Amino acid sequence: MEKYQFEVCANSVESCVAAQMGGANRVELCAGIPEGGTTPSYGEISMAREIPGIKLHVIIRPRGGDFLYSPTETKCMLKDIEMARRIGADGVVFGCLTKEGDVDVPVMQELMNAATGLSVTFHRAFDVCRNPQKALEEIILLGCKRILTSGQQATAEAGIPLLKELHKQADGRIILLAGCGVNERNIAHIASETGINEFHFSAREAVDSDMQYRNPSVSMGGTVRIEEYVRQVTTADRVKNTIAAIRP
Repeated sequence: MEKYQFEVCANSVESCVAAQMGGANRVELCAGIPEGGTTPSYGEISMAREIPGIKLHVIIRPRGGDFLYSPTETKCMLKDIEMARRIGADGVVFGCLTKEGDVDVPVMQELMNAATGLSVTFHRAFDVCRNPQKALEEIILLGCKRILTSGQQATAEAGIPLLKELHKQADGRIILLAGCGVNERNIAHIASETGINEFHFSAREAVDSDMQYRNPSVSMGGTVRIEEYVRQVTTADRVKNTIAAIRP
């Protein structure tokens, strides 16, 4: 097995294809990237599953915002885990917290039971938990394979001190997946400072719309102004460049 593993946060089937072409080991397929990632559609997962040669992990997150979920939202997550399993996903990605900011162990256990046989990543809910050292131990006991984290900072590079501490605490019992702001300029630095060898990045670039007619007066986000005619898409070149920056 290679020393390093690379996961691309893919926002579309197009981005999944680019990740595969660029040499990534797996993708985390998400919708709702501006909200931090939400569960993609059945069609998106199905089409992504048809791409050969790459592992497919699906985020299970019913909405943006916090990670305190109602019983109804938990049931939605259980159904989405089952959907991902039926389609043939290799893994699922989720995380639940209590109102006090701790890992919601009972809800997590229910989701873990539904995900039996799939690789489970506890996502960046970890970065807003109250006590990361305690949370790490609870997540290990739950049986998650890895934790996606920026070290509770805005970027993984800024979170190097905590990432290094958590990697030492984990001591091989769980994989730490360093993510958020990881790119070709800093991946080698994060690796050398923390000892972590799995990385999560998007490698996206802005792609202008092919639309010739444009109406700047209307926003599909209503009062939330977003760029209607530019898409952010993973590119194979950026994936290759990020991987090349750390491989000898």
